[in-house]
Amino acid sequence: MYQRVLVPLDGSRVAEAILPFIEQIAGPLDMEVLLVRVVPLTSMDVAAMAKEAQRGEPILKELDAQGYLEPLVASLKAKAVRAGARVRIGDPATEIVAAAKEINADLIAMTTHGRSGLGRLLFGSVAEAVLRSSPIPVFLLRTSEAALESAA
Repeated sequence: MYQRVLVPLDGSRVAEAILPFIEQIAGPLDMEVLLVRVVPLTSMDVAAMAKEAQRGEPILKELDAQGYLEPLVASLKAKAVRAGARVRIGDPATEIVAAAKEINADLIAMTTHGRSGLGRLLFGSVAEAVLRSSPIPVFLLRTSEAALESAA
């Protein structure tokens, strides 16, 4: 049985669509939920981070990501779900799988934006990369912004 689930979030409503499902199963199954936000790096980010580190300043994108996760964790805890959050910096798929290994997760649960064709070619698929490289089961919920709008 699953005891610890890692839920990667990118700040979008599409990514957050997995949370109601997780809320429904985590409480009754006494699962621990770890929300993860990966801050991807560009070459400009690396240069900016080096300057910030030299001045001893916190990395702003990391603080923004932590601020995004905190209310989501509080919401899960208010529903009697054991939850925590982590922010990682780097390639999203690589960092998601690494975080799952670090916390000894039994499951990764995430959404897929359902892109195909040119969109998938241009933006890639983090979900697909996680699915291919993860040593543990990956639960994918396919949704889109349009599907969320029609459901509302």
